[in-house]
Amino acid sequence: MTTTSGQAAPAGATARQAVGTTAPDAPTTAVEEPVRTERITLARAITLGMRTALANDPSVLLMGEDIGRLGGVFRVTDGLQAEFGEKRVVDTPLAESGIIGTAIGLAMRGYRPVCEIQFDGFIFPAFDQITTMLAKMHYRSRGRIELPVVIRVPFGGGIGAVEHHSESPEVLFAHTAGLRVVSPATPADAYTMIQEAIASPDPVLFFEPKGRYWDKAEVALTPYGIPGAGLDSARIARPGTDVTVVAHGPTVATALRAAEAAAAEGTSIEVVDLRTLSPLDTATVVESVRRTGRCVVVHEAPVLYGTGAEVAARVTEECFFQLEAPVLRVGGFHSPYPVSRLEHDYLPSLDRVLDAVDRVLAT
Repeated sequence: MTTTSGQAAPAGATARQAVGTTAPDAPTTAVEEPVRTERITLARAITLGMRTALANDPSVLLMGEDIGRLGGVFRVTDGLQAEFGEKRVVDTPLAESGIIGTAIGLAMRGYRPVCEIQFDGFIFPAFDQITTMLAKMHYRSRGRIELPVVIRVPFGGGIGAVEHHSESPEVLFAHTAGLRVVSPATPADAYTMIQEAIASPDPVLFFEPKGRYWDKAEVALTPYGIPGAGLDSARIARPGTDVTVVAHGPTVATALRAAEAAAAEGTSIEVVDLRTLSPLDTATVVESVRRTGRCVVVHEAPVLYGTGAEVAARVTEECFFQLEAPVLRVGGFHSPYPVSRLEHDYLPSLDRVLDAVDRVLAT
């Protein structure tokens, strides 16, 4: 094993001890985690998922602005630097392109970097690194190079933030071949999916709904959490018979609230949580729509050219003879994200979702 300067590393050196060395060929023996269930927030679930990955694999390291001593703006990395050290949880300069560029180099040396972008609107300085290098090097090398880089992105609205601190850019990366793009909607999925993302050989954009960071739920804190919550499968969040509502990330909770309100009026809504935008689990969505005959897609990003357009196109292609009404989309407006006092008029609301449900039922 050699360092980047060509000098031999000390025997038994690990990524925790020397970030400049080539990472071990295989992780050390997994740390035994006690099987327990705990009611925690979505943010805390991500923290514990990353802690498990750091403990089980010395090639995993975290990188980002203020993630160490401060614990991140949203405290998602709180306590991890104290536990694993400054060479495993690294405070970086305020330079997103530098963070991702460094992560690409580390991944080529055998590490598994997990990068935090402080806010969604700050990811664009790294757009070139992500879309022209991270997404394409595996393809260009004919599979010889793997880049297991995770980029954590707090995204979406609902927190009353200032300009550039509430965006929904996920479709820009889902459109780019070579990237996995995922978004957990629940604490249980967040705990499982962050570990799956870190273990994946592919680069993963991990979009965290920051407006839902403080939502709580019971989470099985076993390694890898709940089975079946992979990076390529949707889930039925609520079964129903009349209309399928498809959502991801922050809008899953909105869809579930709409389903509960509709049930009081005798309408049965099935809610599908996409979990992953690329690859898209078309099969789960199509199976649901074939049963209900109607579909509404909800997301916070602008409707124009959004994820809902892709879902609507695939549903129309696969369910043409089962559809009782056109697929409708509910999302943000085609404008820059508004100032905080107007964001609740911009974001999909319970009333806007129910209005779309009424319209597909009236057709």
